[in-house]
Amino acid sequence: MPTTTRNGQESAANKAIGGIPVLHYFDFQSKGRGQTVRLMWEDAGIAYDDVRYSFDEYPQAKRDKLSKMNPTTNIPIVELGERILTQSYAMLRHFARLLNGYDGKNEEEKYFVDLITDIVIDWRTKFVTAYLSDNAKEDYPRHQETDRKRYLKAVEQHLNSHSAAQAGSFVVGNTFTYGDIVLYQLLHDESLTKDGRQGLKEYPRLAKLVDATEDRPNIKAFLQSDRYKG
Repeated sequence: MPTTTRNGQESAANKAIGGIPVLHYFDFQSKGRGQTVRLMWEDAGIAYDDVRYSFDEYPQAKRDKLSKMNPTTNIPIVELGERILTQSYAMLRHFARLLNGYDGKNEEEKYFVDLITDIVIDWRTKFVTAYLSDNAKEDYPRHQETDRKRYLKAVEQHLNSHSAAQAGSFVVGNTFTYGDIVLYQLLHDESLTKDGRQGLKEYPRLAKLVDATEDRPNIKAFLQSDRYKG
């Protein structure tokens, strides 16, 4: 049976989004696309129910319940009142609008947040393909030396060259956005946020973003709590 846990206490942010959301996702530590949604909720102080499926439970749940909630059967899926929300990046943008935050302040900043997010989508696809490959012992190290280095270099260059990014630690300076969340989560999943940021020593701007993200009060509290699974 999947496990269900209530996290946090209902807040004004819950009222802003329309209630207490229920997240359906893999029991995959604190990793993956579903974790980006959790991280936004943690930062915003949103109470939520966390339904976790083991990889063994997922096929049956997909047949019995999840296929009725999402025609593609993909997770994460969010229940919010009478609504069913799917597609993690669409969810993040949706909640950003409901919360009147987590995005750029003008069209140029919004474009740049989308640009970084789209790079992350491409990068994550390469990462997951290699990490979950049947030949992962060879494919993932090859990814680390090829695609990962290419994307790290590209994002570092973007952050160093865009005027909004130069104004602070995040993708658009001092404004924390969903672009920071998806970028941070991928760096985390690639194990680049650990071991004193050794994997980011050649990418100081990315290391600065990681430090600033983990220093946000609610995210810091989350990372130090038992809700954080590694």
